[in-house]
Amino acid sequence: MKVSIITATYNSASTLESCMQSVLDQTYGNIEYLLIDGNSSDTTVDIIRKNHKSYPNIKWISEADKGIYDALNKGIAMASGEIIGFVHSDDFLASQNTIAEVVKMFKNGPIDGLYGDLHYIDATAHSRVIRNWKSREYHPKLLTRGWMPAHPTLFLKRTVYKKHGNFKLNYKIASDYDFMLRILKDENLHFSYLPKVIIKMRVGGISNRNLASIYKKSQEDFLAIRGNGLKYPWFVLFLKNLSKIHQFIP
Repeated sequence: MKVSIITATYNSASTLESCMQSVLDQTYGNIEYLLIDGNSSDTTVDIIRKNHKSYPNIKWISEADKGIYDALNKGIAMASGEIIGFVHSDDFLASQNTIAEVVKMFKNGPIDGLYGDLHYIDATAHSRVIRNWKSREYHPKLLTRGWMPAHPTLFLKRTVYKKHGNFKLNYKIASDYDFMLRILKDENLHFSYLPKVIIKMRVGGISNRNLASIYKKSQEDFLAIRGNGLKYPWFVLFLKNLSKIHQFIP
């Protein structure tokens, strides 16, 4: 099974090398690596070019875009793998065997997607876990309780995107949440939980950068909840934010 990994970049020179290396060092061999750059003005493209010379499975473009979700949509359009996943430029895969374990789960069961656990880590001291996003087995009722898996850990068959479309560009921060609500509500799709840390994410991403970003994220989350027809959207949003508290408890 070919796996397409997509990384969207924009002025990501400080973190991109470790992100890329975590993908290129995977023990699983059949990986197509797609880098979608938003016309960076730092040395991001130089880093991509340097690695592209050594790894022919890398495909990349650098051009202006409409934000991260537009870049991810471009990556999905370019992807030829049966399975699609994302490793954002501030993140890296938790181990060299991560993709091998993901593929094994797809091969062992008739599933359309899977997700796992995520660690938010200190930007410089990577061994320091600040937030532990531990997921659980999926049940449809969880959506009304504000539950959601960590999107960076989500791996889907390409057919899911063909069925449900891509990320909506009217959301600037919460399009991944809107997309997950769309697919998880689909009773014809089957998802599995891999109880391992799949992704390590440096703190300071777009959705948790400051109070203004957190407020904007909550606004967009509410619109996504209401737009996907969940009852009592304010209560779902409250439970969604409340559920994050225990992730900070060691």
